Amino acid sequence: QVQLVESGGGSVQAGGSLRLSCAASGRTFSGYNMGWFRQAPGKEREFVAAINWSGSSTRYADSVRGRFTISRDNAKNTVHLHMNSLRPEDTAVYYCAAVDWSRWSSTRPLAPNEYPYWGQGTQVTVSS
Repeated sequence: QVQLVESGGGSVQAGGSLRLSCAASGRTFSGYNMGWFRQAPGKEREFVAAINWSGSSTRYADSVRGRFTISRDNAKNTVHLHMNSLRPEDTAVYYCAAVDWSRWSSTRPLAPNEYPYWGQGTQVTVSS
């Protein structure tokens, strides 16, 4: 199993930037593909970005592509989400999630219910 703890959330004005971090402990971090999801009040949890176990493949939601970058450091057991050009509609609780390295689709991002491990979330608020 792996335990996940997010950090780096906060309040920022539109156009600003934030970097979210997710620290993992437990089983070998490089044995997991990692994802970032977000959930706004009254909405379902949605996919934001994912990165495979080695960092060689990434995937983004259309709404964040070109503004957000996912990266990982397997030596430090961390995954980051660099968020630029933030918009009010990016306001949500952001979660990182982990799934076994073998679970990577070349055709679609995995759905939230396909990730067995989750952090507690970190709030991001973007004001206009």
